[in-house]
Amino acid sequence: MASDLTRGLSRNAAGYGDRDFALYLRRSFARSMGYSKPMLDRPVVGIVDTASGYNNCHRTVPELIRAVERGVLAAGGLPLAFPTISLCEPALFPTSMHYRNLAALETEAMLFAQPMDAAVLAGGCDKTVPAQLMAAASADLPVVGLVTGPMLATPFEGERLAACTDCRRYWAAYRAGRVSAERIAEIEGRLATTAGTCGVMGTASTMACVAEILGFLPSGTASIPAVHAERLVAAEAAGTLAVRLIDAPIRPSQLITPHSVENALTVLLALGGSTNALIHLAAIAGRRGVPVDLHRLNALSDATPVLVDLKPTGDGYMEDFHAAGGLPAVLYELRDLLHLSAVDITGTTLEQRLATPPPFVDRRYIRARDKPVSPVGGLVALLGTLAPRGAILKRSAATPALFEREARAVVFDGLEDLARRIDDPALDVVPEDFLVLKNAGPRSAAGMPEAGYLPIPQKLARAGVQDMVRISDCRMSGTAFGTIILHATPEAAAGGPLALVETGDRIRLSVAERRLDLLVDEAILARRRTLWRAPPVPARGWDRLVAEQVLQADEGCDLGFLTAAAH
Repeated sequence: MASDLTRGLSRNAAGYGDRDFALYLRRSFARSMGYSKPMLDRPVVGIVDTASGYNNCHRTVPELIRAVERGVLAAGGLPLAFPTISLCEPALFPTSMHYRNLAALETEAMLFAQPMDAAVLAGGCDKTVPAQLMAAASADLPVVGLVTGPMLATPFEGERLAACTDCRRYWAAYRAGRVSAERIAEIEGRLATTAGTCGVMGTASTMACVAEILGFLPSGTASIPAVHAERLVAAEAAGTLAVRLIDAPIRPSQLITPHSVENALTVLLALGGSTNALIHLAAIAGRRGVPVDLHRLNALSDATPVLVDLKPTGDGYMEDFHAAGGLPAVLYELRDLLHLSAVDITGTTLEQRLATPPPFVDRRYIRARDKPVSPVGGLVALLGTLAPRGAILKRSAATPALFEREARAVVFDGLEDLARRIDDPALDVVPEDFLVLKNAGPRSAAGMPEAGYLPIPQKLARAGVQDMVRISDCRMSGTAFGTIILHATPEAAAGGPLALVETGDRIRLSVAERRLDLLVDEAILARRRTLWRAPPVPARGWDRLVAEQVLQADEGCDLGFLTAAAH
């Protein structure tokens, strides 16, 4: 029997009413797994296993876990891997976002219930990493983050391709009639040719960088490509570090602070990162009672330049970013804008990490402060009568000529309505209109999908229109681009102003003033409000729990009873 009843397999004895018997039974069953008694006396590192036949982003998880196990064993610990839900964006109905909180809830429960002294979180796909960090924040167990890493871009006929910005670029060209069906079928087999997450600064890579600046990932490991040997070395080091954390714990509650969250916002802006990261960061921070203030986001955005020149807003891919110096090089450029007292899981402060300049920086992909991609940050929050609690625009991926205008709304009542009418030749729409999609937010049956990237109506796309203002209460992929206003809050399904918009209404957008306003008389809106009805609550299961508990985008779309405010 281990002498310390608070460590290893002696932690969290099962509830038999007899602790000694519970541990005796546990060890007996553990011995049936083929472990020796000395091995079972070691401290335990749990390893979250998100491998799945449905998840291409996690194809390398089994070999990552083997590398983590090497590191744990070499450091004197006992590695025990256990499965959790694996979330892959294109594989889930209605959308992976609908299940992010389920993954967080399950992971939190297993971190708490099973005997382990520390854990390694192996994941990568864009909802998986946020779910794991949310779980870690609530369980407050020492954890080490380990991401699968991005795929490599594929050279193809004089260009490079990688999911999913190039997916969207070619699909838009196909819809516009500039690419044939034969060509789009050929491109389909060239977009994702290695294991890993999307090869651009989409949500997966953005969240990997956010996890690193929050301190959960060892410095420099966010961007290592999935297929590089260096990724396995990082996995082994994660196992070793997890054992070290057992005796010198740095807990998530020490990593998630107002200063570290503001650092994450600054990095997000400098990366030109995904809009989804704002929702995920708000959910992670909300588990520790740290708010993400949209007014503060705007202030930071005005002071933070975009330094990273990657798709979807630039030219490079994640492999270029990593070779260029990765996140450490970006942080060094931003050091005067960051809270340098923030620590990471090694106990090292940001000031200590940035004491010396990086040995090499490729300025094609990571710009110097005096030569930025843009002098201002990639994201802004818009507030006004159409989005009283905010909406988000990725201005670094948008068309500035569309930033200041008033126009007519062309409204789609949901995803089915959008699919039915968007390509109808009889659709009453002109390039100057604002396309509006409602009933696709977190409380809706749609589950807040990445549908905010409304397609340009086919008749306009074939006439050469490449961008329009698009407004919705849902999300878009971090790999997408365009003048797209997202996360309008409160959402339509919660009775927000978006629910009352009708085709023909006038909407005013001013990025300069950070405003999004519905120009309809309040008396008219009051009449419409009396006719509005909330969508029916699902009868059972996860869908019902989401409908009853999910919060709005400005609070991270977490379940209300899981946040710090609920406790």
